[in-house]
Amino acid sequence: MASKSRSHVRVWILMLILFLSVIAYADRSILSIAGGAIKDEFGLSPLQLGFVLSAFSWAYVIGQIPGGLFLDRFGTKKVYGITLVLWSLSTLAMGFVGEFATGITSALIIMFTLRFALGLIEAPSFPANARVAIMWFPKAERGRASSLFASSQYFAVGIFSPLSGWLVSEFGWPWPFFVLGMIGIVAFCAWLWYMQEPQQHRGVTPHELKHIVDGGALVDIDSAVQRKNNSRLSRTTFRLLLTNRMLWCAYIGQYCTIALSYFFITWFPIYLVQARGMNILHAGFATVAPALFGFAGGISGGIISDYLIRTGWSVSWARKTPYIVGMLMASTLIAAAGANSNFWVIAIMSFAFYGKGIAAGAGTWAIISDSAPKDAVGLAGAIFNCVGNIAGIITPIIFGYLVALTGGYSVGLIFVGAHCVIAALCFLFIMGPITRIGGEMPEDEVSYRLPQQVR
Repeated sequence: MASKSRSHVRVWILMLILFLSVIAYADRSILSIAGGAIKDEFGLSPLQLGFVLSAFSWAYVIGQIPGGLFLDRFGTKKVYGITLVLWSLSTLAMGFVGEFATGITSALIIMFTLRFALGLIEAPSFPANARVAIMWFPKAERGRASSLFASSQYFAVGIFSPLSGWLVSEFGWPWPFFVLGMIGIVAFCAWLWYMQEPQQHRGVTPHELKHIVDGGALVDIDSAVQRKNNSRLSRTTFRLLLTNRMLWCAYIGQYCTIALSYFFITWFPIYLVQARGMNILHAGFATVAPALFGFAGGISGGIISDYLIRTGWSVSWARKTPYIVGMLMASTLIAAAGANSNFWVIAIMSFAFYGKGIAAGAGTWAIISDSAPKDAVGLAGAIFNCVGNIAGIITPIIFGYLVALTGGYSVGLIFVGAHCVIAALCFLFIMGPITRIGGEMPEDEVSYRLPQQVR
């Protein structure tokens, strides 16, 4: 009887990586809520604050490829667990900057160093999420799984921005860092206790395992044998990952979606305070609506993409169509530059981030899951995230420069919105078919074709 019973361990695994992803995004985003108070306390200029906001991404980009190689060599559970503890300690340490800084220069050096360390340590987190999705979820569920952890940024902003705004206003800017650091340590204990490979997990029934395996999940990618083979990756694999046109379009798409994400988690709350006249507490709560719409869009994108596959659309168009439509919706954030009330600013941003959520949920990590070579899943995700997160370096700095140069935020909003149009055109005209690198087509993808519904 027990062997025939159903289990849903993969759903709880997904909830766990969502929890970890929310913490990861909250760690990198709370600086935008505390940024105004930090700027005032240490006397930072907008450009100096922009460099501090970008420090995380400098290291996050640098750490992607080494992080991916570590994942492929040592496995998801070990690498994710170790990095989770270390990045939580780095977050805790950020709250003590005021105890050690003696002036603007020392404050800049300490904050940049700690944020740089946070980025370096967090680098394997999202490639690890992709490995978990490939390991635990069949093809027809993978879009929804990927969309959920890809939407963690909205959970992080929706939950922790109001909390952080309240903590800053009531207790001072260090407190969000203290609270999140402790939450991260608790999350490590949950990860260590529950995460296992599908074949080894004590809660998985034969029925669920068969469903996972028959659906095309790569259940053995974290096994000792597979990880040993991964240590002998060839130059050919690197060359394929760095020269494939389809993957480069996915990389560019990730870059453009992350440009929007980093505007949202760095400059958007500051924009609400400095350009729209909100206080820190109100700005924190004002980010909730766009965050919730972004999360709803992310879930919608994954559901739509998986549904299109089940109803006969090719994998290529099932992944690309929601991405293209979503990014065109996201481009409407440019209209916020001409909005004459805070209500319309929030409404426009909510619509735009709903579209951005659809795009990210359907067409970023899901494409990597569908196309990564089996022996280089971590590396493929790392390169993808490495290129994408260059936007985390560039966007805060360029936005800060445009604010300093023009004295306003309108040109910066146009700069961010232009990314959406570029990404949509890239996916529509340049990407071509989505295939498993190495020659294998994704399941049910027998030719590159428009689905009958849109021929």
